[in-house]
Amino acid sequence: MTQRQASVERDTLETQIQVTVNLDGTGECKLDTGVPFLEHMLDQVARHGLIDLEIKAKGDLHIDAHHTVEDIGITLGQAFTKAIGDKKGIVRYGHAFVPLDEALSRVVIDFSGRPGMEYNVNFKRSSIGDFDVDLFHEFFQGFINHANVTLHIDNLSGTNAHHIAETMFKAFGRAVRMAIAADPRMQGVMPSTKGSL
Repeated sequence: MTQRQASVERDTLETQIQVTVNLDGTGECKLDTGVPFLEHMLDQVARHGLIDLEIKAKGDLHIDAHHTVEDIGITLGQAFTKAIGDKKGIVRYGHAFVPLDEALSRVVIDFSGRPGMEYNVNFKRSSIGDFDVDLFHEFFQGFINHANVTLHIDNLSGTNAHHIAETMFKAFGRAVRMAIAADPRMQGVMPSTKGSL
Protein backbone atom coordinates (compact mmCIF):
# COMPACT_ATOMS: atom_id res chain seq x y z
CA MET A 1 0.00 0.00 0.00
CA THR A 2 1.46 3.36 -1.02
CA GLN A 3 1.80 6.09 1.57
CA ARG A 4 -1.48 7.92 1.95
CA GLN A 5 -1.15 11.69 2.28
CA ALA A 6 -3.29 14.69 1.42
CA SER A 7 -3.52 18.44 1.88
CA VAL A 8 -6.81 20.36 1.79
CA GLU A 9 -7.63 24.03 2.18
CA ARG A 10 -10.99 25.55 3.14
CA ASP A 11 -11.51 29.28 2.72
CA THR A 12 -14.80 30.90 3.74
CA LEU A 13 -15.90 34.23 5.16
CA GLU A 14 -15.76 32.60 8.60
CA THR A 15 -12.59 30.51 8.50
CA GLN A 16 -9.38 29.83 6.57
CA ILE A 17 -8.12 26.32 7.24
CA GLN A 18 -5.25 24.21 5.93
CA VAL A 19 -5.01 20.52 6.83
CA THR A 20 -2.29 18.05 5.88
CA VAL A 21 -2.52 14.39 6.89
CA ASN A 22 -0.28 11.38 6.50
CA LEU A 23 -2.34 8.32 7.43
CA ASP A 24 0.83 6.20 7.58
CA GLY A 25 2.74 8.50 9.89
CA THR A 26 4.26 8.28 13.34
CA GLY A 27 1.96 10.61 15.29
CA GLU A 28 3.70 13.90 14.60
CA CYS A 29 1.43 16.87 15.13
CA LYS A 30 1.72 20.59 14.33
CA LEU A 31 -1.30 22.66 15.27
CA ASP A 32 -2.06 26.37 15.11
CA THR A 33 -5.81 26.86 15.43
CA GLY A 34 -6.37 29.46 18.14
CA VAL A 35 -8.39 26.85 20.08
CA PRO A 36 -5.98 25.33 22.62
CA PHE A 37 -8.25 22.63 24.06
CA LEU A 38 -9.15 21.33 20.60
CA GLU A 39 -5.43 21.21 19.81
CA HIS A 40 -4.91 19.10 22.95
CA MET A 41 -7.58 16.68 21.69
CA LEU A 42 -6.26 16.56 18.12
CA ASP A 43 -2.81 15.77 19.47
CA GLN A 44 -4.36 12.68 21.10
CA VAL A 45 -5.81 11.62 17.74
CA ALA A 46 -2.45 11.97 16.01
CA ARG A 47 -0.48 10.16 18.70
CA HIS A 48 -2.91 7.30 19.25
CA GLY A 49 -3.82 7.00 15.56
CA LEU A 50 -0.18 7.22 14.38
CA ILE A 51 -1.34 9.88 11.94
CA ASP A 52 0.87 12.84 11.08
CA LEU A 53 -1.32 15.90 11.31
CA GLU A 54 -0.72 19.54 10.49
CA ILE A 55 -3.54 22.05 10.89
CA LYS A 56 -3.46 25.82 10.54
CA ALA A 57 -6.70 27.69 11.14
CA LYS A 58 -7.83 31.28 11.37
CA GLY A 59 -11.44 31.82 12.31
CA ASP A 60 -13.90 34.29 13.73
CA LEU A 61 -12.92 33.52 17.31
CA HIS A 62 -14.04 37.01 18.35
CA ILE A 63 -17.57 35.58 17.99
CA ASP A 64 -16.89 32.11 19.38
CA ALA A 65 -15.10 28.90 18.42
CA HIS A 66 -18.06 27.22 16.70
CA HIS A 67 -17.16 27.93 13.06
CA THR A 68 -13.48 27.17 13.59
CA VAL A 69 -14.07 23.84 15.33
CA GLU A 70 -16.74 22.68 12.88
CA ASP A 71 -14.70 23.70 9.84
CA ILE A 72 -11.60 21.94 11.13
CA GLY A 73 -13.73 18.79 11.36
CA ILE A 74 -14.98 19.33 7.81
CA THR A 75 -11.52 19.93 6.37
CA LEU A 76 -10.00 17.01 8.25
CA GLY A 77 -12.74 14.77 6.87
CA GLN A 78 -12.00 15.99 3.34
CA ALA A 79 -8.30 15.30 3.84
CA PHE A 80 -9.04 11.77 5.06
CA THR A 81 -11.21 11.08 2.01
CA LYS A 82 -8.48 12.30 -0.32
CA ALA A 83 -5.68 10.43 1.49
CA ILE A 84 -7.39 7.07 1.90
CA GLY A 85 -8.14 6.70 -1.79
CA ASP A 86 -10.25 3.79 -3.02
CA LYS A 87 -10.05 1.91 0.34
CA LYS A 88 -8.91 -1.33 -1.26
CA GLY A 89 -7.03 -3.53 1.18
CA ILE A 90 -7.96 -1.68 4.38
CA VAL A 91 -9.50 -3.31 7.45
CA ARG A 92 -12.44 -0.85 7.13
CA TYR A 93 -13.82 -1.28 10.65
CA GLY A 94 -12.16 -0.10 13.85
CA HIS A 95 -13.04 0.09 17.50
CA ALA A 96 -11.43 1.09 20.78
CA PHE A 97 -12.24 1.35 24.46
CA VAL A 98 -10.08 3.90 26.30
CA PRO A 99 -10.12 4.63 30.05
CA LEU A 100 -8.72 7.59 31.93
CA ASP A 101 -9.18 7.26 35.67
CA GLU A 102 -12.98 7.18 36.22
CA ALA A 103 -13.84 7.88 32.56
CA LEU A 104 -14.32 5.26 29.86
CA SER A 105 -15.34 5.80 26.25
CA ARG A 106 -15.95 3.50 23.30
CA VAL A 107 -15.58 4.52 19.66
CA VAL A 108 -16.51 2.35 16.68
CA ILE A 109 -15.90 3.49 13.10
CA ASP A 110 -16.71 2.13 9.65
CA PHE A 111 -15.20 3.66 6.51
CA SER A 112 -18.51 2.80 4.89
CA GLY A 113 -18.86 5.59 2.35
CA ARG A 114 -21.98 6.71 4.23
CA PRO A 115 -21.99 9.52 6.79
CA GLY A 116 -23.74 8.58 10.02
CA MET A 117 -23.14 9.32 13.68
CA GLU A 118 -24.45 8.12 17.03
CA TYR A 119 -23.07 10.38 19.75
CA ASN A 120 -23.94 9.44 23.31
CA VAL A 121 -21.90 11.70 25.56
CA ASN A 122 -23.35 13.61 28.50
CA PHE A 123 -20.96 16.06 30.06
CA LYS A 124 -21.61 17.15 33.65
CA ARG A 125 -20.75 20.75 32.77
CA SER A 126 -21.05 22.97 29.73
CA SER A 127 -17.41 23.93 29.26
CA ILE A 128 -13.84 22.84 29.86
CA GLY A 129 -12.04 26.06 30.60
CA ASP A 130 -13.48 28.33 27.93
CA PHE A 131 -14.17 25.48 25.47
CA ASP A 132 -17.88 24.76 24.92
CA VAL A 133 -18.33 20.96 25.09
CA ASP A 134 -21.18 21.14 22.53
CA LEU A 135 -18.49 21.82 19.93
CA PHE A 136 -17.18 18.25 20.15
CA HIS A 137 -20.38 17.09 18.46
CA GLU A 138 -19.96 19.76 15.77
CA PHE A 139 -16.37 18.66 15.13
CA PHE A 140 -17.30 15.01 14.69
CA GLN A 141 -20.40 15.85 12.62
CA GLY A 142 -18.25 17.88 10.25
CA PHE A 143 -15.72 15.06 10.06
CA ILE A 144 -18.19 12.26 9.32
CA ASN A 145 -20.07 14.30 6.72
CA HIS A 146 -16.90 14.74 4.68
CA ALA A 147 -14.95 11.56 5.48
CA ASN A 148 -18.12 9.57 4.70
CA VAL A 149 -17.78 7.31 7.71
CA THR A 150 -20.18 5.79 10.20
CA LEU A 151 -19.11 6.74 13.71
CA HIS A 152 -20.42 5.67 17.11
CA ILE A 153 -19.11 7.49 20.19
CA ASP A 154 -20.32 6.32 23.59
CA ASN A 155 -19.09 7.62 26.91
CA LEU A 156 -19.68 4.70 29.26
CA SER A 157 -18.61 6.34 32.52
CA GLY A 158 -16.99 9.48 33.86
CA THR A 159 -17.54 12.59 35.91
CA ASN A 160 -14.56 14.75 34.97
CA ALA A 161 -15.29 16.54 31.67
CA HIS A 162 -11.62 16.72 30.67
CA HIS A 163 -11.22 12.98 31.25
CA ILE A 164 -14.37 12.21 29.25
CA ALA A 165 -13.20 14.32 26.31
CA GLU A 166 -9.74 12.79 26.36
CA THR A 167 -11.06 9.23 26.35
CA MET A 168 -13.29 10.07 23.36
CA PHE A 169 -10.47 11.47 21.27
CA LYS A 170 -7.92 8.80 22.23
CA ALA A 171 -10.45 6.09 21.38
CA PHE A 172 -11.27 7.86 18.11
CA GLY A 173 -7.58 7.89 17.15
CA ARG A 174 -7.14 4.21 17.98
CA ALA A 175 -10.34 3.16 16.18
CA VAL A 176 -9.25 5.07 13.07
CA ARG A 177 -5.80 3.49 13.26
CA MET A 178 -7.36 0.03 13.25
CA ALA A 179 -9.81 0.77 10.44
CA ILE A 180 -7.34 2.31 7.99
CA ALA A 181 -4.65 -0.33 8.55
CA ALA A 182 -3.70 -2.58 5.67
CA ASP A 183 -5.21 -6.06 5.92
CA PRO A 184 -2.57 -8.48 4.59
CA ARG A 185 -5.29 -10.93 3.55
CA MET A 186 -7.17 -8.28 1.55
CA GLN A 187 -4.43 -6.88 -0.70
CA GLY A 188 -6.07 -5.00 -3.54
CA VAL A 189 -9.52 -6.19 -2.48
CA MET A 190 -12.43 -3.90 -1.67
CA PRO A 191 -13.69 -4.68 1.85
CA SER A 192 -17.34 -4.75 0.77
CA THR A 193 -19.64 -7.25 -0.91
CA LYS A 194 -20.91 -4.36 -3.06
CA GLY A 195 -17.48 -3.94 -4.64
CA SER A 196 -17.25 -0.25 -3.73
CA LEU A 197 -17.31 2.01 -0.69
